[in-house]
Amino acid sequence: MARIPKNRQDSEMLGDLPEQASFEHASDGNAAQPAVKPAKNELKNSAYADFITPELQEDLGKALLKLKLNLYKEGIVDYAIKISCETDQIVLKAAPLKKQPARR
Repeated sequence: MARIPKNRQDSEMLGDLPEQASFEHASDGNAAQPAVKPAKNELKNSAYADFITPELQEDLGKALLKLKLNLYKEGIVDYAIKISCETDQIVLKAAPLKKQPARR
């Protein structure tokens, strides 16, 4: 069996193997920043970006949060949102996924 020399430097063990930059090198200051991938559901690159402005997205988020809180107060935690289009309106309806037991 071959003996393994002790107290070797990293450069001796790894040779010319290039080291990949990671979060550990962030404090070095000279490491390249890893590329950040954009979010999958980001509206900037989608076809809906013309319709949903950031202000509209914020208003829609507030309305959905209010709906969620109202459903929670009624005891409905698991629900699905159904979307329908009626003439010049888009309607979002929350439907419980399973039947809730009667409250006493």
